[in-house]
Amino acid sequence: RMKRTESSSSIAEQCTTETFMRQRLSITVLGASGDLAKKKTYPSLFELFKHNLLPRHVVVCGFARSKMTDDQFRDRIAPGLKIASFTEERLKAAFLERCFYRPGKYGSVESFAELDRDLSAWEEQQDADEATNRLFYFAIPPNVFLDNARAIKASSFSKRGWTRVIVEKPFGHDLESAQQLVGEMNSVLDEEEIYRIDHYLGKEMVQNMLVLRFGNAFLEPLMNRHHVDSVVITFKENFGTDGRGGYFDHYGIVRDIMQNHLMQVLSLLAMEAPVTVSGSGMSGNHIRDSKVALLKAIAEVRLDDMVLGQYVKDDQGNPGYLDDPTVPSDSTTATYATAILKIQNQRWDLSLIHISEPTRLLSISYAVFCLKKKKKKIKIYKI
Repeated sequence: RMKRTESSSSIAEQCTTETFMRQRLSITVLGASGDLAKKKTYPSLFELFKHNLLPRHVVVCGFARSKMTDDQFRDRIAPGLKIASFTEERLKAAFLERCFYRPGKYGSVESFAELDRDLSAWEEQQDADEATNRLFYFAIPPNVFLDNARAIKASSFSKRGWTRVIVEKPFGHDLESAQQLVGEMNSVLDEEEIYRIDHYLGKEMVQNMLVLRFGNAFLEPLMNRHHVDSVVITFKENFGTDGRGGYFDHYGIVRDIMQNHLMQVLSLLAMEAPVTVSGSGMSGNHIRDSKVALLKAIAEVRLDDMVLGQYVKDDQGNPGYLDDPTVPSDSTTATYATAILKIQNQRWDLSLIHISEPTRLLSISYAVFCLKKKKKKIKIYKI
């Protein structure tokens, strides 16, 4: 595996040739006062900034309903921006200077019109080409995706460049609502303006899976039903809902973790080699096509192939799920799930994929391959 500094350097060199690096750029984070933005979104943006993968003139504006000043917001996100040297400390200060905050009402054309005026003023001050690009990151529940997309389209779209919207999971509540949301979003935005992402793919080990799968002369020939009896993918956390019960109880562990994060890991572990994985303008589509082909080969999961449960109070005094005051006392929402998936294609037919996601255990994710004959277990990936 390449060292992080070498990898970051080569990517940064490639990034300098990208047109957007020379153009004006504004990033607006909707839901900026929330947990996801503080723990994931802003630290990720800082990493991009730190490794020269964002232009130094970028403006990052947080948007949410909470009332805060720019300085109060910077104090809120600053602890999550990790540094390792004096140089990085200066970069952190420079990044925070590019961060602003504006309170407003979700889905309000008026609120986004006010945001547009501020964005325009900041963009005029950027030392860059006049082409102006805007990126809106939705760290908000899916039930307000559409209203915000409409408001952005009506009053905050860039008039001199591209506008893109990034939506995070969960994307709907079930298949019907997800398909409905796809149709409604496509009625407001063009497909190339919508990016659906899973932040779990940002983990370094997950990103390295393509290399370990298809660039490993030892491993790839063994990744099939002739040598593998089963694959176990496990996700564990050492904490409970901790006040997030109102959100979590609406979705449960299957929707919150299994059908997005772990299915992405499964796809990368089990899919066929894409036509290209990098160096091509179509590599993203090629990887997607390989994932989709794998997912279509999975047999329908029956309830008999699953185990569901809830965590309870332990002997160390950690509260159970129903002890969380934000969780309904009669809730039957699962916090634990194990499923057996059967992939029906030439590579994996007759092999089993076990996916489990308990809570209140060690905070680790890993995949174990059970080889045939001796049934020897080999832990290959630690995520």
